[in-house]
Amino acid sequence: MHRRSFLLGLTGLSALGSLVPPGVGRAFASTDYPSRNVRLIVPASPGGSADKLARTISQKLDGSWPHRLIVENAGGGGGTVGAIQVVKSAADGYTLLLGTDSLSLNAAQPEGLAFSPTRDLAGVSKAIISPMLLLVRPSLGVKSFAEYVALAKSRPGEISVGLPAGNGSLQHLAISLLARRAGFKVNTVPYPGGGPAMLDTIGGHIDSLIITLPAATENIRAGNLTGLAVTTPYRSKALPDVPTLQELGIADFSVEAWQGVFVPAGTPRGVIDKLNADLAAVLKQKEVRAPLEDQGFEIAVSTPEALDRFLVAEGEKYREIAAEAGIRLR
Repeated sequence: MHRRSFLLGLTGLSALGSLVPPGVGRAFASTDYPSRNVRLIVPASPGGSADKLARTISQKLDGSWPHRLIVENAGGGGGTVGAIQVVKSAADGYTLLLGTDSLSLNAAQPEGLAFSPTRDLAGVSKAIISPMLLLVRPSLGVKSFAEYVALAKSRPGEISVGLPAGNGSLQHLAISLLARRAGFKVNTVPYPGGGPAMLDTIGGHIDSLIITLPAATENIRAGNLTGLAVTTPYRSKALPDVPTLQELGIADFSVEAWQGVFVPAGTPRGVIDKLNADLAAVLKQKEVRAPLEDQGFEIAVSTPEALDRFLVAEGEKYREIAAEAGIRLR
């Protein structure tokens, strides 16, 4: 081939390359993904709902991937310890984050954080959602939300409410906003986790608790605790008799717990698409979906773009709610 013809050939290939849709080359490059073990960082202690979901996903993908998905717990800092670990990792799809609603709070008040949830992370897919649940110990003598409000108004600041994730958490935001909207005052009690808070409520050491619904489902069904209301616009299929706060007259009240998978920003789109498809396939399996729904979760798989938009919207939403409730998020 003459030099001129050769150069023309290169020019032609370059022109053809410009016609290839963005991400196609990266998608082809990711066909061998994963070529080694993948880490899934859970920014919480073992045993909680995030950890259980991560291990369910891991077990299923281990059966279809040529390499393992290894779950690593990295609790602390309201979820920031684990998130930072992922943000600082290579953007190659081999370090994933099981993000939770703590990222919503981080996005709402990013000041002082070592990372930006909306800038430094890229969504793969939302996984599950669930309501928060306001519940009481049966010995309190309260069987409805209206009775709870009446009691709290008659004893301002005396009725105790446990916060499983401590001050500045999503639960703190929810109960503070609810008390403000309904016109009562309570005594919030921070806890290091849902387990201790649940035991203290059952044992009568505190009066009430606001917690992710799946964490309380079994105790509600067993009669150890009484569910008063959920914080979402929809009722839970797991506890269909528990009304929503909107049904009970608290207009536009909506606080939702969620979990989803993220990767470091800049991860090749082909890898993200592969992860998205594999995660959706796992969560749609009946043997995975059914027990999660029985606990009170709802499967909520999404596109990567939808999760990115969701996180931005969550940050804006909770920034406004925190200002109205008068609390500083952590």
